[in-house]
Amino acid sequence: MLRVPFDLAETLAVVVDEGTLDAAARRLHITPSAVSQRIKTLEEQLGRLLLVRSKPARPTEAGMSVIRLARQLALLEHDALAELGADEDEKALTSVPLAVNADSLATWFLEPLARLAEQHPIVFDLHRDDQDFTAGLLESGTVMGAVTSRAAPVAGCRSSVLGAMRYEAVATPAFVYRWLSGDRTKALAGAPLVDFDRRDDLQTEWLTRQGIDASAPPRHHVPASNDFATAVRLGLGWAMLPRFQSREALERGELVHLGGPPVDVALHWQQWNLRSPLLDAIADAVVAEGRRVLAPTPETRLPVSRR
Repeated sequence: MLRVPFDLAETLAVVVDEGTLDAAARRLHITPSAVSQRIKTLEEQLGRLLLVRSKPARPTEAGMSVIRLARQLALLEHDALAELGADEDEKALTSVPLAVNADSLATWFLEPLARLAEQHPIVFDLHRDDQDFTAGLLESGTVMGAVTSRAAPVAGCRSSVLGAMRYEAVATPAFVYRWLSGDRTKALAGAPLVDFDRRDDLQTEWLTRQGIDASAPPRHHVPASNDFATAVRLGLGWAMLPRFQSREALERGELVHLGGPPVDVALHWQQWNLRSPLLDAIADAVVAEGRRVLAPTPETRLPVSRR
């Protein structure tokens, strides 16, 4: 009968988290050769190649399954110690990997995590990606929970609506004077805009809704949320900014609306479907904060899904 030893599975997860055997050895306080031997032993026991020894090291499909198991066992161990009444200094800090889109990370997501860290012996390992791709990190077992635009639950996960991140087209008054005087629809086809990265389609969607050829404008790419907003405030181009990031600048007159309807991106919280007090506490905190600060959607009136 095949068994997966917890310590060996945990070692595999640490190697993938840290990227190299040497870094994993430092975290585990053992030698790199001992780390290598543990991985080799686990692969021999399971009869599968689990780790591609590249830089950074990455798991095979079989390795992803083992890593997902290791993370689940670590979570259940935390819950068991809590139920046994272990003192805080007797419990190691549990690392909870989560995925989040850049704009949520830059605006509302950290506050509920800070409150959770005060109440539980946990640390967070945050993975930033576009909201259309964070669900993939759940599927691979890389993270336990994710802010995602995907509503349908990932296999083995449950999904709860958070609300909508509302984006509005804005620019500086000086930018509008220079680039958008006269026929604004025609001018937008040639005015520089700012994209987050080459997967960012918000500006393209807004232009298309205005009946403007979205392939025409020149584009800056600024792949960091706060720097992205700064680029707009400095007049590099216009862009769709969340109200979180543009409200104060709009009130001060440093930015102005370009008109047109806002673009709402519905966000959901998905996490492993485990009956874990810690994971449930994370879900409750994140969902409550999302529903408090994000734009409401009809689904936000529904209870948390436990599917």
